[in-house]
Amino acid sequence: MIFGVPELEDLGDVSGKSVLVRVDFNVPLGEGGQITDDFRIKSALPTLQWLLDQGASVTACSHLGRPKGEVNPKFSMEPVRTYLAEVLPEVTLLENLRFNPGETSNDPAFVDELVADHDFYVNDAFGASHRAHASVVGVPSRIPSAAGRLLAKEIGVLLGVREEPRRPLVAVMGGAKVSDKLSVIEALLGHVDALVIGGGMAYTFQKSLGHSIGNSLCEDDMVETCGRLLKGDKPIHLPVDGVAMAPGGKLCDPDDTSEVKIVGADVPDEWESVDIGPETSAKFSDIIADAGSVLWNGPMGVFEDPRFSAGTETVAQAIAESSAFTVVGGGDSAAAAKKFGVDDQVDHVSTGGGASLELIEKGDLPGLEALRN
Repeated sequence: MIFGVPELEDLGDVSGKSVLVRVDFNVPLGEGGQITDDFRIKSALPTLQWLLDQGASVTACSHLGRPKGEVNPKFSMEPVRTYLAEVLPEVTLLENLRFNPGETSNDPAFVDELVADHDFYVNDAFGASHRAHASVVGVPSRIPSAAGRLLAKEIGVLLGVREEPRRPLVAVMGGAKVSDKLSVIEALLGHVDALVIGGGMAYTFQKSLGHSIGNSLCEDDMVETCGRLLKGDKPIHLPVDGVAMAPGGKLCDPDDTSEVKIVGADVPDEWESVDIGPETSAKFSDIIADAGSVLWNGPMGVFEDPRFSAGTETVAQAIAESSAFTVVGGGDSAAAAKKFGVDDQVDHVSTGGGASLELIEKGDLPGLEALRN
């Protein structure tokens, strides 16, 4: 058991039994249907291999993309099935779960289909465990169930950082909108020793302090809320400079020749600040260097554009070089960590962006509750 959730060994003897494993094989596909990043598949292999070694018959199931309850060849599991056949040919892979509308609605009839002929269920799809779907919460209500190796690791790391971190605990938050992460920020403030905020969301906080933000991202209806958060007991660190783009500039356009310059905490009219500046990067790096635990979720700027990637890269390097226990919370942060070559230099890269945020916020997920019950 880990935080009350049963693990593989708690299933007992699975030899000769049929096991349904919910995995997260929602991998990116390039032109021609080629898998461009197999991280999620590789992360599930230890669970599948363990079950095979115990003599179980293993069937894996996953969603891929958003086919909206209809069969769509674009979202076929065939590329993943081909990949899996090369590494674990003994494992059967079902077709995309979301081809059936009963998956997202947790339809009992679809649960019946999934449960049929299976003796046990294993959830190893952390990235989908915040969804109350048939394959996540319906199946474990019918047959003996447990968390796979990946799910158990995610639980241990993320709840461990949430509940019993090495101090000081520093959360580094980025991304575009405060509204997308407000509940997480509020929850984190009850656990962290310091909160570092970059990305587009920082400018809503800056506006609440009276700074001019030019044409930078801002949610006007969140300004008052940001002001309230800044008056709390926990320190919230904001950018002191930024990298801004001249009026009329275009992001991620290799042909754009608009002027780019370093600006202070106040952004000139019509200019858009889209990355933290060098002074902020140094400030954030110093905070990270003094941390006992670091949780990073969200880029510091539009790192996909090389003109505005330095802030995110500097923070990624600081996290990689830190002696703290370091966790990258999936999503864009995981993509950034991989792009800048530090994904193998942090203690844990989560396989679930939304799931990691919800687990940190609430301390539980529908998929974990289903296994616990």
